[in-house]
Amino acid sequence: MFDYKKEYKEFYMPKSLPTIIIVPKMNYMAVRGKGNPNDENGEYKSSIGLLYAIAFTIKMSYKGSHKIDGYYEYVVPPLEGFWWQDGNDTIDYSNKDGFNFISLIRLPDFVTKTDFDWAIQEATRKKKADFSQVAYLTYDEGECVQCMHIGSYDNEPKTVALMHEYIKANGYDLDITESRYHHEIYLSDPRKCAADKLKTVVRHPIKKA
Repeated sequence: MFDYKKEYKEFYMPKSLPTIIIVPKMNYMAVRGKGNPNDENGEYKSSIGLLYAIAFTIKMSYKGSHKIDGYYEYVVPPLEGFWWQDGNDTIDYSNKDGFNFISLIRLPDFVTKTDFDWAIQEATRKKKADFSQVAYLTYDEGECVQCMHIGSYDNEPKTVALMHEYIKANGYDLDITESRYHHEIYLSDPRKCAADKLKTVVRHPIKKA
């Protein structure tokens, strides 16, 4: 079964030392929101439920009448997140209520916008829920620095500091803007994994100094 994490290790399984990478254009399902990601009834937790409902509708489509051209069996890619705070080009981890986010799951390359629209309609019909927040997003991330962070999300500033030292030493500047974001890819499920063992890819956009 095709597993994006294993087939594209350069994007999902970096080492625990910073590296520079060019991320190609990819298609995602995406939900935008704001607020503290730890709030049990908040927009972030809700976004995850919406994404996985659509992800599994597409994954299991081969069992139904809607046949997706070029479909192959695959592991649903990991949950990802773009994060930012208004008026701040870095992340203040102590101000979780001030977060804006886009929750994402990568779409397999064979999924067209038409297939995505079908999945929204199918999940709405089957689950009797509103999936209108889930959007089809094409994103070209470009040149970035990334690093595997192991441990609590609140300890990410240490990893981020390493990344920023690395880019300065290699002739780059940070390039977080209104359309280029602090990016996290979640390889561990925090409900099943100790905080000190969580694996998260942290990625920041950069530009030549």
